[in-house]
Amino acid sequence: MLADVVAVTHVAFIAYVVAGGFLAWRWPRTIGPHALAVAWGFGTILIGFDCPLTYAENWARRRAGVGELPAAGFIDHYLTGVIYPDSALGSVRALAALAVLVSWLGYARRYQRRLSSRVV
Repeated sequence: MLADVVAVTHVAFIAYVVAGGFLAWRWPRTIGPHALAVAWGFGTILIGFDCPLTYAENWARRRAGVGELPAAGFIDHYLTGVIYPDSALGSVRALAALAVLVSWLGYARRYQRRLSSRVV
């Protein structure tokens, strides 16, 4: 059960990385934690950082007597080839990056508007 909780947490983290910047439109103070999450999330893909959630899930799986995730990791095991085809991986990554970019641009636009309305 603990491995399942970690897997759900992992999915929530990925969702936050992709869409969490939109929360900053309403709650501007969330942009800092979102920037850290994006740096970590994209760092696991681009640089190869080890994800502590993958480690935690593997630990919980071992304790439950279940095999670990494959070496390819969480995303390849649960999402690639399951939620979207293997051939769409590049497009999915590009869409995730685009969602982050759009959310940050929208945040910057809203934040700039708030600052300019205070100055007047």
